Amino acid sequence: MTDDLLLEVDQLQIELMTANGVIRAVDGVSFRIARGETVTIIGESGSGKSTTAMGVLQLLPRDLAVVSGTVRVTGLDVLGDPRAIEAVRGRTVALIPQDPMTALSPVRTVGSQLGEAIRIAGAASGRAAVTARAVRLLEQVHIPDPRAQLRKFPHQLSGGMLQRVLIAVALACEPQLIVADEPTSALDVTVQAGILDLLLELQEQRGIGLLMITHDLGVARLVSDRIHVMKAGVFVESGDVRQIVDHPVEDYTRRLLAAVPTLGAWDETPAAPAVPAAPAAPAAPADREETARA
Repeated sequence: MTDDLLLEVDQLQIELMTANGVIRAVDGVSFRIARGETVTIIGESGSGKSTTAMGVLQLLPRDLAVVSGTVRVTGLDVLGDPRAIEAVRGRTVALIPQDPMTALSPVRTVGSQLGEAIRIAGAASGRAAVTARAVRLLEQVHIPDPRAQLRKFPHQLSGGMLQRVLIAVALACEPQLIVADEPTSALDVTVQAGILDLLLELQEQRGIGLLMITHDLGVARLVSDRIHVMKAGVFVESGDVRQIVDHPVEDYTRRLLAAVPTLGAWDETPAAPAVPAAPAAPAAPADREETARA
């Protein structure tokens, strides 16, 4: 293992206990993430990609999920030692959850929730120091007038602003690895682009490793170094981004690529102006009399 390797996952298997029996949601996947690298797991809904991420972070209910295999975060075996995950989660590794509209408590201000993350991470103590740290984090994610935003409740911010707050919460612990679970799925296209640019900027500045979970191959194409295509709990194809996007081997990957909408050719021919229909000629008096008699 090199010093730059942040995450090693070998033969990860996740079985879920359901009312209909045991379901193997993830079936022996393996991947690596190095410092400053973005690895994306892509697939349709229900393919097991988010379950993989939650299994790596051990955020699945212990009485409903059985996780086996090997997961090492900066060399620590977080599956073999139950206490190891507590040492790295919220410190070495952080999570950006899926839906910014529901990930924050609606009854607490942005400042109180960001401040809690700062205190848990041990990044600052004392009200003034925590507030100053929170302001710096919001500045890093390009939120204007950060002191005013700290006093607001989540419903007072847009979806894009809330997503930036969640990124600030993840950055509170100075993580080496970020797991981003569908970080742009609830946002419109223009806001998506801003969030992706922000993640890439932070990665370049800090050398953060990034595990991206998405169903959007357009997003994966923009941010990834390597892509794992997931279907029914297994990786059906893996490779660097150019190989997957330009020369896919599997038919499933080709179908995912074909599902990405593209613009057609631009037609510069101006549309012909609509010609109004000529008004109908009035009926002759005799015709009207015959119509009336009929």
